[in-house]
Amino acid sequence: MSRHSARTTTRSRWVLGALVVGLPLSLLPATAGAQPSAVPAAAPARDHGWHGKPTPLPKTAVMTGSGGAVSSVDRDASQVGIDVLARGGNAADAAVATAAALGVTEPYSAGIGGGGFLVYYDARTRHVTTIDGRETAPATFTENTFRNPDGSAMNFNTVVNSGLSIGVPGTPALWAKALRDHGTLSLNAALKPAERLAEKGFVVDQTFADQTTANAARFSVFPATAKVFLRDGKAPAVGSVFTNPDMAKAYLTLRTQGTQALYAGRLGQAIVAESRAPHTTPGASVMGGQMTMSDLRAYRALTKAPIHSQYKGYDVYGMPVPSSGGIAVAEILGLIQAYEDRTGVKTSALSDVDYLHRFSEASATAFADRNRWVGDVPGVPVKELTDPAFAAERACLFDPMKAQPRPIPFGSPDGSYTSCAPGTIAQKEPYEGQSTSHLTATDRWGNVASYTLTIEQTGGSGITVPGYGFLLNNELTDFNFTPLTADVPDPNLPGPGKRPRSSMSPTILLDGGKPFLAVGSPGGATIITSVSQTILGYLDRNLSLVDAIAAPRLSSRNGASEGAEPAILGGPTGAALTAMGHKLASAGTPNEIGAVTAIRSLGQGLFEAAAEPTRRGGGSAMVVHPR
Repeated sequence: MSRHSARTTTRSRWVLGALVVGLPLSLLPATAGAQPSAVPAAAPARDHGWHGKPTPLPKTAVMTGSGGAVSSVDRDASQVGIDVLARGGNAADAAVATAAALGVTEPYSAGIGGGGFLVYYDARTRHVTTIDGRETAPATFTENTFRNPDGSAMNFNTVVNSGLSIGVPGTPALWAKALRDHGTLSLNAALKPAERLAEKGFVVDQTFADQTTANAARFSVFPATAKVFLRDGKAPAVGSVFTNPDMAKAYLTLRTQGTQALYAGRLGQAIVAESRAPHTTPGASVMGGQMTMSDLRAYRALTKAPIHSQYKGYDVYGMPVPSSGGIAVAEILGLIQAYEDRTGVKTSALSDVDYLHRFSEASATAFADRNRWVGDVPGVPVKELTDPAFAAERACLFDPMKAQPRPIPFGSPDGSYTSCAPGTIAQKEPYEGQSTSHLTATDRWGNVASYTLTIEQTGGSGITVPGYGFLLNNELTDFNFTPLTADVPDPNLPGPGKRPRSSMSPTILLDGGKPFLAVGSPGGATIITSVSQTILGYLDRNLSLVDAIAAPRLSSRNGASEGAEPAILGGPTGAALTAMGHKLASAGTPNEIGAVTAIRSLGQGLFEAAAEPTRRGGGSAMVVHPR
């Protein structure tokens, strides 16, 4: 694999001229956006992609080939990313263009009105960095914002479906920063395919129809939302073409006026007005929010050092605070290693029952520590929480034959790991919405992007910005409304400008300093368990990458019960786990956990892209040049 970066600060005159007249990216010549200074002089011209219009690729869960790869939950979005790579764009360009397309085809999970996290490997510097595009609370927020006058928590669903749940969107700022720091395309070019997709439309699948139906009642309360997403009060029919001209206008505004249109201009004014006084149908009313233009102007997407841990010789990089994903994934993997050390039995040698028992104990323990210690506050003990010595101390109570009672008390990441005394305080599981989207992208130069984005709950706040066609997030309900435990500090209470804790876990693994695996998933708090289980399935359980993604899932988050998919819950594996003391329950509606996408670098310029085969209707894995 080439170690050369695709980054450059110049673009061809043809590309700039095309942008001036508004030509779509798919009509650029094959060499447009290529970076001669970053590509070896001997690189053949054919490496710059196809001439003419790229051939549409089929929707499939796995694809191997060269030239770069994209994997997402949606075929149209993956095709947008592959077109960008085929035209000479790099992984950052493809990630932004794909994410913008997901805002069109997955509008209930992601989009302009939300936020996200990007983990990025730069082939030129050989370093992994991250961009924090998480939403922020208004400056007026306090620890009491989500409490009633008597100190009790406000009704959760009432807050979700209101302006009070809406955080300052971070996604547009992340897109712009990713392109500035790592990309080769302008924001203008990167957003053009999404604008065209919104104009021309996409074919409605069963998942989109089901999600619309599930949200129809609350969408109908907000006229702008009903206008965009409901057809005569109902979900659009499966097989019909869904267009969103208002969203196309939003993308046109962003790509021609830049992100200042949102953070200091008319688009931002529209967001603030709607969040502070949402339009509702006659007789209905919801709480207004507190966001101001000052909050928008103050927003920044932030470059941060990643969480770095090691697992069996691989360097594992994840997202830092305010995400809990990088920390929790590192602790789960550390606990699995510690269980191996304690028992002398490798994870690869376990039965399915014993493996899932270990995984459940590790994830419940990690969530106990995450809930107590991780939030957007100073002094989070990151080094200790990801220390193998801390994992060894937490593993000392592991019983290979019996589940620990839930909830497991949190540990003491104090740097002194000699005691095997159990913790004394157990906390309840906080709620976190399930709606998210994830994509992975890599290019022929070896750059890698793992990017998770969200508007929190499926359908977000339910509030659409009038005239712009996108939903606003309900991300602020990811804060704990009241402390989880009396007299115990809670790092995830709301506060001015604070970013709510997240479970998004975009992850990149390096092998000997070179990209090996990029992985991530949607699914709220289940993201952490889906990503960890996929990594373990691939590295330790002798599964192919796509089979590791497809394997039946268990998600133990230190609550009273553990979510389990039907293949586990209704069979002998579930019965055996129940006999060990695990309290299994349905994974919810729909009865599935996550929808992972991943890319493995095979070396010699080859990639294996993999996506979820069936969950959420199945994902879409693509490479530029299939084999």
